[in-house]
Amino acid sequence: MKTTESVQKLAAWMAFFAMTCMVAYATDPTQLQDFCVAINHLDDAPVFVNGLFCKNPANTSANDFLFQGLNVPRNTKNKLGSNVTIVSAANLPGLNTLGISMARVDFAPYGLNPLHIHPRATEILTVIKGTLFAGFVSSNQDGNRLFSKVLYPGDVFVFPQGLIHFELNIGKTRAVARVTLSSQNPGVITVANATFGSKPPISVDVLTKAFQVNKKIIKIIQSHFS
Repeated sequence: MKTTESVQKLAAWMAFFAMTCMVAYATDPTQLQDFCVAINHLDDAPVFVNGLFCKNPANTSANDFLFQGLNVPRNTKNKLGSNVTIVSAANLPGLNTLGISMARVDFAPYGLNPLHIHPRATEILTVIKGTLFAGFVSSNQDGNRLFSKVLYPGDVFVFPQGLIHFELNIGKTRAVARVTLSSQNPGVITVANATFGSKPPISVDVLTKAFQVNKKIIKIIQSHFS
């Protein structure tokens, strides 16, 4: 009887270990060769893959691994006063299968990179210039706690994968940050755009109930994103 119980316990632990291993490796696939330079012009290809098609290695060059111009300030004359320049496998083909990407974020004075989520990546932000107020909100399971800091040049802050986060320039001058992401295609979901600007729109009744406000307020907010 004791032997049977021991075997059952061992089997349970092995099953648990197997499940945790699968979760731990749920990220971009590891490359199986030196590189897999992306081909980005197959928009009408009949076959879809989880990533991008690869160029013949014999036809690759140094230019496939180069992106230029990230030192150039971006235009921040918009409603939010920010501009994100992403460098991913879509515009730097050599990143394909390597599981990383990066971006430059420009902020006008008091500009905001609004509440958003990267569904496939953890983000590391480094302030290059200016002063940012940045933070993220933990999940419901953790009580939706806000983790935030005022960041100065040289400061680094991490936003865990899939959590809502933001950056606000609290200075009177322009600010610049560089971010690194743990996916070649991290994706982005801007909370306000997705909630109030979906196509077709989410039912006013749903949003009224969710935000505990009247329909007039919801319709006003939706009008800004339509």
